Amino acid sequence: MINGEVSFWWSQLGGVRSSRPALPGDRSVDVCIVGAGYTGLWTAYYLKRAQPDLEIAIVEKEFAGYGASGRNGGWLTNSVTGGREQYIEKFGRDSAGHMQSMLNETVAEVIRAAAREGIDADIVSGGEFILAQNPAQQARLVGWATDEQSWPMTDAVLLSAAEARERVNIEPTTGALWHPHAARIHPAKLVAGLARVVEGMGVTIYEQTNASVIESGRVVTDRGVMTASTAVIRATEGFTANLAGLHRAWLPMNSSMIATEPLPESAWREIGWTGRDVIGDMAHSYFYAQRTADDRIAIGGRGVPYRFGSRTDSDGSTADSTVDALTTLFRRLFPSAAHAAIDHAWSGVLGVPRDWSATVGFDEATRVGWAGGYVGTGVTATNLAGRTLADLVLGRDTDETHLPWVNHRVRNWEVEPLRWLAVRGLYSAYRMADTSERSGRSTTSPIARIADVVSGRKH
Repeated sequence: MINGEVSFWWSQLGGVRSSRPALPGDRSVDVCIVGAGYTGLWTAYYLKRAQPDLEIAIVEKEFAGYGASGRNGGWLTNSVTGGREQYIEKFGRDSAGHMQSMLNETVAEVIRAAAREGIDADIVSGGEFILAQNPAQQARLVGWATDEQSWPMTDAVLLSAAEARERVNIEPTTGALWHPHAARIHPAKLVAGLARVVEGMGVTIYEQTNASVIESGRVVTDRGVMTASTAVIRATEGFTANLAGLHRAWLPMNSSMIATEPLPESAWREIGWTGRDVIGDMAHSYFYAQRTADDRIAIGGRGVPYRFGSRTDSDGSTADSTVDALTTLFRRLFPSAAHAAIDHAWSGVLGVPRDWSATVGFDEATRVGWAGGYVGTGVTATNLAGRTLADLVLGRDTDETHLPWVNHRVRNWEVEPLRWLAVRGLYSAYRMADTSERSGRSTTSPIARIADVVSGRKH
């Protein structure tokens, strides 16, 4: 088994490493973007489509797609980071519904853009399948389904246990919720293809260039200073804590994955999963999974959620205890494939704001923009963020610039060691709650309810 080496997805592309030159010294451009992941690349893409004469450069500490964009679970889905309720409370139901509709449309836009630009990212529009596995999870599932079905644009369908097993045979299953606004993708193929596309449009990507300071009109890096006459964009997601003045802005949360060897046809006859839906569950410490293009199962979960001092990993190496936990989970869910070897394990970080709500913003006075805090929903949200940032930079009044996440700001995370103690404690509480519910508790554990209140997390 390979552990680390960035991700399984990159290993399938030959273990890609930096192939582009570093910033050769001081340079001036129209727009400087920090971070060559989905957010930075989509922003560059839509800026160039709108105004081809803009001179745009991206600076990246490692290589394009090194972070979450090349390590995630491959869920292109319509989730509203932090939930629709936050927008209902602040802006009303219509605004929340508009945000949901825009994310539905964004799933389709990513698929269209990939086709338009000739990016083969193993995309299959199989929908999203979320299952319950015990009475407490089933109660939450039914409550969630009632809410989802009150929003016509979700197109959510509640499935019985038998209907759910007919679609994907996972034991135990008490029911599931399915909706069509989701697709399975190969994350590294998408980000690598997008990087090639924006380069072809005239955008310069400087790799191995570490930005330390982002301020009005300039970015300070270890290779030189990049000045920008039109805008500077921060697109650093889980690595934002490494920038000056932003150590407590977004917490870098770790998520880990494993990928099996390709499964034999006999196993797939038992499992089904012919629609290649993306799959998750109603546990508090939930899992997420996909059936890959070459018939593996890639499955992920939290593992060690946070490292003291907001430290981030270097190559995706994953603790043995996390690999063991994910392997046990995989074998419990898919007993017909229990003997399959685990070929790869890896980890990555995602950005978590204190209120668990994503944000896109642009300060007209400083001409500094930002986007992130997707809490794991970024495969889709980054595209909408990129389109929104392009409009904000260019001063265009569009539907995107009036979305409720625009210019949303949150307070900083607590100082250490409170931050470390709180996050580790919260996820210990969620694991305890899941254990209690698997043992027969019929209602949601009060431990999880308390943890939700303390964390500010909404389901």
